[in-house]
Amino acid sequence: MIAVHFGAGNIGRGFIGNLLYQSGFETCFVDVNSELVKLINEKKQYRVELANAAHDGLLVKNVRAINSASDPELVIETIAKSDLVTAAVGPNILPFIAGLLAEGLKERLIRTGHPLTIIACENMIGGSAFLKEKVYEKLTEDEKLRFDDCFSFPNAAVDRIVPNQVNEDKTAVQVEPFYEWVVDESEIIGENPPVKGITFVKDLEPYIERKLYTVNTGHAAVAYFGYLAGISRMDDALASEEIKTMTENVLQETGKLLIAKYQFNEQEHGDYIQKIMGRFANPFITDDVTRVGRSPIRKLKFNDRLVGPATQYLELFGETPTYLAMGIAAALRYDYLEDPEAKLIQETIQQQGIRHAIETFTGLKTGTALFTAVEEEYRKLKKN
Repeated sequence: MIAVHFGAGNIGRGFIGNLLYQSGFETCFVDVNSELVKLINEKKQYRVELANAAHDGLLVKNVRAINSASDPELVIETIAKSDLVTAAVGPNILPFIAGLLAEGLKERLIRTGHPLTIIACENMIGGSAFLKEKVYEKLTEDEKLRFDDCFSFPNAAVDRIVPNQVNEDKTAVQVEPFYEWVVDESEIIGENPPVKGITFVKDLEPYIERKLYTVNTGHAAVAYFGYLAGISRMDDALASEEIKTMTENVLQETGKLLIAKYQFNEQEHGDYIQKIMGRFANPFITDDVTRVGRSPIRKLKFNDRLVGPATQYLELFGETPTYLAMGIAAALRYDYLEDPEAKLIQETIQQQGIRHAIETFTGLKTGTALFTAVEEEYRKLKKN
């Protein structure tokens, strides 16, 4: 079996490529990093190491790579005869791979017309649907109808921490032991891809929100609380009892929402929260609060990890979530000026005031209960 995977970065190699190899696939990575493509093709394998006390490792074999910038025709050829296409390139890059993917799928229609599953493994809601939208922008109306019969773009939720790292072997990658890859099987044409480690479900939304409002919300809270406390590393931030307690309180609020909304078992969800907290505190993962907290404008969007659960909580329970409001305020206090989004937020606050910034970056309206709570928490919070 052949899998084409867009993105030969750490997530692509350490998470998706790892599982594809264990499932019996030959994986062809597609990337524009000429050095990395060259190394993969020379070595034909790379090492994945787990961030745990034993430093367990696996040698991932049966891999090759194509530089999509210099050899697009080979990418098209490989897609045409592949058994699965996946991507882990980052949400902003998905539109840039859509054209090449569309050409590969057109060629496949000409050659075989066999069904194919395409999964975007991105840290976003509806990643595969977004990729499909961008692919379909390249098609005629007739091609769209033919694609609908053959090609499926099931949405997925993925979760694995892969920290920033510099390795002597540039193909090697370190990942945390935990992972989760959930795929909506109701959107798949034909058989489910035979990938060990995927959990296929008929309704993805509960799993997406559980991950987004626990892992992503909690991760962001630790980063912003830690930054304000003058702490640089994530595990050091969670060594602070105050930050640990504040983060747990944030996740108790999101947990209350998720349990009410999706009928998750309360004990099981509590265990899930503790597992997530343990992951954040993993001493074998060196992760900076500025990496986790980067791009605060994206994280502050109305439907994202902080404001999203806070607004739903208020609507469902009729009360303001105190600790989520504190997390939103901490993100607005994040003044790491090497981050362009953080810099823009701080300039907006300085020039037009905190109220304008809250409205601009969170979508919350002046005078509403959550807006007022965020403003109050912002004024309470101070760096260090």
